[in-house]
Amino acid sequence: MKIFSKEQIYEGDRLTEERQKISSVELMERAGEQIFNWMHLRMQGAPVPIHIFCGIGNNGGDGLVLARHLILHGYHVKTYIVGYSNKRSDDFLAHYERLKGVTKSWPEPIENSNDFPEIDEKDIIVDAIFGIGLNRPVTDWVKELFVYFRKTKAFTLSIDVPSGLFVDKPVADENDVVWAGFTLSFASPKLVFFLPETAKYTAQWEVLDIGLDPNYLISTETEAELISKVEVVPNYIPRDRFSHKGDFGHALVIGGSYGKIGAVTLTSKATLTTGAGLVTAYIPKCGYIPLQASFPEAMVITDRDEEKIIDIQFDIDPTVIGLGIGLGTHDDTIKALEAFLKTNKKPLVIDADGINILAKKKTLLKLLPENSILTPHPKELERLIGTWTDDFDKLSKVKAFTKKHKLIVIIKGAFSITVFNDKLYVNTTGNPGLATAGSGDVLTGIVLGLLSQGYHPTSAAIFGTYLHGKSADLAVLQCGFESLTASHVIEYIGDAFIDLFKQPEQPVEPETNTEAEKEKEANPEKQK
Repeated sequence: MKIFSKEQIYEGDRLTEERQKISSVELMERAGEQIFNWMHLRMQGAPVPIHIFCGIGNNGGDGLVLARHLILHGYHVKTYIVGYSNKRSDDFLAHYERLKGVTKSWPEPIENSNDFPEIDEKDIIVDAIFGIGLNRPVTDWVKELFVYFRKTKAFTLSIDVPSGLFVDKPVADENDVVWAGFTLSFASPKLVFFLPETAKYTAQWEVLDIGLDPNYLISTETEAELISKVEVVPNYIPRDRFSHKGDFGHALVIGGSYGKIGAVTLTSKATLTTGAGLVTAYIPKCGYIPLQASFPEAMVITDRDEEKIIDIQFDIDPTVIGLGIGLGTHDDTIKALEAFLKTNKKPLVIDADGINILAKKKTLLKLLPENSILTPHPKELERLIGTWTDDFDKLSKVKAFTKKHKLIVIIKGAFSITVFNDKLYVNTTGNPGLATAGSGDVLTGIVLGLLSQGYHPTSAAIFGTYLHGKSADLAVLQCGFESLTASHVIEYIGDAFIDLFKQPEQPVEPETNTEAEKEKEANPEKQK
């Protein structure tokens, strides 16, 4: 799913009006009616007080349309106009007049904190105050209104975006924003729904189709895309009946040090479980018996050092190489890695101490093959690109980094983001259970396994991140968030593949009457 910028959404509105020969007032009517349909389907006329807070721009106009339809369908509605300015948009005024035509109870003005209405915890608040066009902090009394919403504990539904939330820059104060229980977003979700600093402002979201021009939506290239099953299934490469292990590559995993052989084991297992034909682990001597005993499917090559890697030498010809897992950052290890990178031409997936070494000695970045994949967690990323002021600054710096060095970076997090050049691919799978030791090692293995089979590096990163999260989502159904381990994630990689092509369950049809029951219904007199 594409994530459109606010400028692209404005252009989509304009083209829709032009091509469908409708006015902006009619498009607003369409948007408000879709919000009503969403609410009406779920509420079914429930006698719950609904408080609709409308701004004086187009977002407020959407709220007025919603209020009119709810009133016409018998809902208990109170509408308020949040007068943060003397200006009213033309579309807002048009729908204000339409609302006046269906109710004797005109919207109540709110112009300061003394005007706040009484709201019960069991009521519903609809936030239609500010939309995506907001470009300045809210005034103090409006901020107090947002805080008041939270204090009431009433369910809050925001239209398009939570009011006060910028879609293209950070928020200075969390009290400047409505904290929504649900957001109904037009055309596409907003990128801020998935960033660590701003995702908290909407607990859930859903996209409403308001009929924007389909040709525009299809043809417009966006900076960001949301990745779900629909987006990854076309990347899947099916296997030929007559294929053999040599067709799926030989992955080499370089890593490990004394006390950290488990990391290499997890990565190697995940690589093979994801579909690599062969896996070899290159580790220090201390890890030989533990790895061979715990993962017999892997082949093992040992360094000449007992506890760390100091000289990367092997006589195999791997298809792809993963490195850095549990590697350590000893001076001898850094020298060995530098010597290896100077001669290596194979595709790389780099994690953990591999990234830390690159951060320590940034000249090594020039030695990485084009489209190498880096999988840093936030602290490793900070060491690599430096500190950032906010999430937007972070994304900007990562994009610049990937373009400069021709690399792919997976920013690990609740919504992991794959960055390649100017594109952001936001993953939708995964859960808090992944906040556990070794889950990053498994991600490296999954991506490496896909790369080994011939997936393009960008596809391997995007698809691998999806599978990693989906495996965890399936595993957590059995073990819960707290008990999820990295090994559980590996166990469910196969289920994640199967789920790609699993059809949604069909609703169960009610049982039909028996012939005797049909006869009884057809001839009631006969039964007497």
